[in-house]
Amino acid sequence: MNYSTLKKTVALSFASLLAVGVANAQTDSTMSTTSTGTAKVFGGRGQYKTWSFGLNAGALSPVIAIGGVHDYTNKKINLGYGASLRWQLAHSFGLQLDAHGGKIGGDNADAPGGVRDGMRSYQTRFWSGTLSGVVNVATIDFLRRKNSVNFFVTAGGGMIWYNPRYVTAASSTEQRYTNADGSDHHVKSLVIPVGAGVKFRLSDAWALNLGYTANFTDDDNLDALKRAYPTKDKYSYGYGGLEWTLGSSSKPNLDWVNPVAMMYDELYDAALRQEVEALKGRVTNVENAVNDLKKDSDGDGVSDQFDKCPNTPAGTVVDGAGCPIKLPTADSTANTAEAYSNIQFDFDSSVLRTSSYSVLDAVSADMRSNSGKMVELNGYASSEGTAAHNLRLSKDRANSVKTYLVNSGVEAKRVKVKGLGETNPIADNSTEEGRVMNRRVEFKQK
Repeated sequence: MNYSTLKKTVALSFASLLAVGVANAQTDSTMSTTSTGTAKVFGGRGQYKTWSFGLNAGALSPVIAIGGVHDYTNKKINLGYGASLRWQLAHSFGLQLDAHGGKIGGDNADAPGGVRDGMRSYQTRFWSGTLSGVVNVATIDFLRRKNSVNFFVTAGGGMIWYNPRYVTAASSTEQRYTNADGSDHHVKSLVIPVGAGVKFRLSDAWALNLGYTANFTDDDNLDALKRAYPTKDKYSYGYGGLEWTLGSSSKPNLDWVNPVAMMYDELYDAALRQEVEALKGRVTNVENAVNDLKKDSDGDGVSDQFDKCPNTPAGTVVDGAGCPIKLPTADSTANTAEAYSNIQFDFDSSVLRTSSYSVLDAVSADMRSNSGKMVELNGYASSEGTAAHNLRLSKDRANSVKTYLVNSGVEAKRVKVKGLGETNPIADNSTEEGRVMNRRVEFKQK
């Protein structure tokens, strides 16, 4: 097969494969949307197919697209072939093991006399094995439910084994590298492949790959000629191939997963939506229960749930149970005075006694019925303890009374507090009876 024929064959093959790949990708992408099965966003690799096997063939050249030195005036394009095994670790990254073989060749037909550096031509058969990382860098179908076209880049390293055959100016007979026993000597060298390509999804299991790889060797014998100055031989491989993904048909292929579509499906999962609706129902029930607790049909400030005297007339002053409180009249001076009786406390305590509640409720009722009335709470203590301690204690006692009144509906600004300590005793502090009387809060009406 001559150079021209090979170029036409490869070009026609690539064009045919590309047309088939695009047609299948477009057909598949326009199909009805398909979910990713039971795969979850954070479900791990075990829910996907991650292993694939591929075969490829294409054109080998002793030069690469980015340029560089070739030791011969003319290059020859030869057939190359290979196989790959890939493990997809994530949607965007995988590891691929490649095995390649073929021939690389060139001649000096355009050099004077067809000779350059004593060489006429060469043809090197090689085998290589490499391990590369494959990165999916972009997809033109990313906004579709299923990706159909992926662009990728590759880079890695491995070994190449080759046996150059060459023709020198001194002899028209082809020569080769040999061992001492006359057998072919295969040179071994490090090779670094760097490439890019595009992949078309033909189905969940099959894909069409088109790519180009530049291979850099760590030797200068690939073309049977080691120049006097330091150079490294390189070659390129343009290929097309088919890839088959291994695994159960019930699992999606990780290479084609669309994470956005997966997140959408997971958020709109039927079971999850049912749970959300059930949660909304429970929230509604709680809101209704709260509204029931807040419901106050007679407007007396006590909710129906706790109102022991429902349907009290508007404006009625009620206690904490919603029952009317008998307010003192303007001429009931004695009752009003009783309402503002002193509040007594236990030794070294600012906690209200339950026996004080009736007096405090009467004070609260009177103040709420007389919105202009102000009151000053003077707290006192008996003479035990230091004067500073008793001053704090007396103020705490006055604040306890104020808190009760405010919680019962009296405006805080209408209640002033003073702590007067052990001053102004109303009984003898030398007796227990007197000290009990002095532990008090007095009301001063204004």
